[in-house]
Order: sequence, then C-alpha cells, then structure tokens
Amino acid sequence: MTDPVARPADGGSRLTVLAGPTAVGKGTVAAAVRERHPEVWISVSATTRRPRPGEVDGQHYHFVSEAEFDEMVATGALLEWAVVHGAARYGTPRRPVEEALAAGRPSLLEIDLQGARQVRESMPGALFVFLAPPSWDELVRRLVGRGTESADERQRRLDTAVAELAAEAEFDVTIVNREVHEAAEELVGLMTGHPA
Repeated sequence: MTDPVARPADGGSRLTVLAGPTAVGKGTVAAAVRERHPEVWISVSATTRRPRPGEVDGQHYHFVSEAEFDEMVATGALLEWAVVHGAARYGTPRRPVEEALAAGRPSLLEIDLQGARQVRESMPGALFVFLAPPSWDELVRRLVGRGTESADERQRRLDTAVAELAAEAEFDVTIVNREVHEAAEELVGLMTGHPA
C-alpha cells in the first residue's frame, strides 16, 4: 500500500529525506537547492537549540522553547522528532509537509538519522538519500572549521558521526558531498527524475 503522504494518489510529488552524519553539509546542500531550485519545497525543522550566528528564525529553523516543543509532540504536530547529540531536540512540523506534497511540489526533509528512521516507519514510500563525506578526515575538518561548537560539543558530534556513517546501508542512495553545488544538483535530479 502506498503512503498517501509520501506519494499522493493524485500523482503528486514524492517526499525525499536527506540525512547523513553531523557536519557533512546537509544544511549547506539544502541551502544550495533552495537558492537554485525554488520549485523544490524544503521543510524547516523546529529545534530547541539556540540559533548559531547568522541563523534566522523561520528560515533556517523554527527556534522554539522546550515547552513549545513539548506541546508539538503532545498534539502530534511533528512528523518526526529526536534528541540530537544528546542535547537539543529537533523535529519536522507535519502540516507543511502534507500541504507541499498535496500541492505536487518536490519536497525535501533535511534531517538527522533518528528522524529519517521515524519517517521510514510512517512513510516507506519516501526516497531516502544519504549524504556522505569524501572521507573521515574531511568530515573532521568541516566540523572543526565551522567553529560553532565547543570542544566538548565537537567530540559529542564526532562520536555520533561514527554511528551515523555506519547507517549508510539503510538508505536508498548515497550522494558524496565533494562539492556543494554538484551534490545539490544530484539531489534535485533524484527528486525530479531528471539526473544532473
């Protein structure tokens, strides 16, 4: 049976889920898709973590309080949610996803591994794409280079990344993020059925 949300009966678009290890560049690839492909709808996650420098509420994330997040969980307003890196909670608001798919727009969730597993349970008809780094050393370089986390936070993220990388086989396809725009074009090609 086809999931009505993942693949609407009217032939609308299929949901694509992009996940991968911390610091692999999921957000950067999604931003490149947003910039170059306005026809693609990209979900904006809710999170309880504080904004990083330059992040805009409602554009990068919906920054919410712990109480607001609790309410979203309690009312079923989230398609998926998880505690990430043992700290903040992240989740995908359900209604905007349903509306974008019903409108026939190619739709993308850029989420963590825990969230991707929840979506696979509820929406098995979605396409699951794993974004991989060119190498472990490059992943470490990217995480350290962005300079947005403390040493303890970086170590937590690297520990998490080991487990995240081991989950690649759970995904339908892998894109190696060697260059952001190439990865973005490859992703859009998979979403639209028009390979780059």
